[in-house]
Amino acid sequence: MLCGVYLYGTCLKHVGTFTMLKFQNIQLIQKPSLEALIPTLHYPKPESFSRGECALNPVRFFAIISMQRSGSGWFETLLNSHINVSSNGEIFSVIDRRNNVSNIIQTLERVYNLDWLTSASKNECSAAVGFKWMLNQGLMEHHREIVEYFNHRGISAIFLFRRNLLRRMVSVLANSYDRKAKLLNGTHKSHVHSEQEAAALSSYKPIINSTSLISDLKEVEMITARALENFNSTRHMVLYYEDLVTNRTKLKDVQEFLGLPLMELTSRQVKIHKGSLCDFVSNWDDVNKTLNGTEYERFLHADY
Repeated sequence: MLCGVYLYGTCLKHVGTFTMLKFQNIQLIQKPSLEALIPTLHYPKPESFSRGECALNPVRFFAIISMQRSGSGWFETLLNSHINVSSNGEIFSVIDRRNNVSNIIQTLERVYNLDWLTSASKNECSAAVGFKWMLNQGLMEHHREIVEYFNHRGISAIFLFRRNLLRRMVSVLANSYDRKAKLLNGTHKSHVHSEQEAAALSSYKPIINSTSLISDLKEVEMITARALENFNSTRHMVLYYEDLVTNRTKLKDVQEFLGLPLMELTSRQVKIHKGSLCDFVSNWDDVNKTLNGTEYERFLHADY
């Protein structure tokens, strides 16, 4: 039974880092226990407000673990369209919140006690509360303490990655360029809500360093594999952006994983780089030549 789409509980066995890189070949080695399939129920008592009549309604805790430009922003808007979900954004983008384990735990406690109030907060009747956590925001440096906290507090991890790391690279470079160029009327936007805005941002075609391209792709694979290995003991599932795009029933899997009532999830976000990658890279011939005949050749072709 293949486990390439999502993984419940502890279903990855340490089989060596390089083997784990081949995500499409991951096998279900150990059947998850019944306890691992059921999210832990919590009854938080926030200090900032009263849950009132919802005090007896259980809350599930989760964290979306991802990398920049992997679709996590879009995915989070989908989750937040659920009437009972509060996902509070990239809270550890602020360095002071992650500069040591103590600050990380204090921040997590505020989030999971429902005292982290944002525009996404559903407050009293939240059935699931969480946030986005990028791998480069203290998660890997303090993974032992964080895993211990996740397991102690019953927090479910949702890993979201991209299979096509070349597309992610294009998105990273384009987003980095726009931070300075501010192509949308002098404003930088990482996510857009119209085809016109998407077209404006995708008009910039980055130059990819073809000399270091393969080693850069390998490095991202290694980081991703290390994250999965580090958090293997947590209750978790693994999602891929491409699967969410092509098969929206994966959102049903997410809701079931979190123990939520099923709803149709929606987002106003519009994809920026649509179509063939060759239309969005200035030195496409160099990139094509570098990857042809390698294990990364598949990144050159359309994947959705």
